[in-house]
Amino acid sequence: MEYVYLLQHSYQYGKNDEHDETKIIGVYSSKILAEETINRYMSIPGFKDYSIECFYIDMYRLDNDNWTEGFIDEMRE
Repeated sequence: MEYVYLLQHSYQYGKNDEHDETKIIGVYSSKILAEETINRYMSIPGFKDYSIECFYIDMYRLDNDNWTEGFIDEMRE
């Protein structure tokens, strides 16, 4: 297996959508398995209240750096 597929559910909330909520659902060996999981989750309480567009599948190559740059810590500024 050279790649994995990360399935997340993410949405914004608050008066001006100022908050983000993201849940990692799972990591799968194929995109098809991740898509099948989305179909199952669309009937689960909470998840079924949101659009299917709130689910995201990202493909990652194993043993590979995915974040290669620094970052800014906005909490310290």
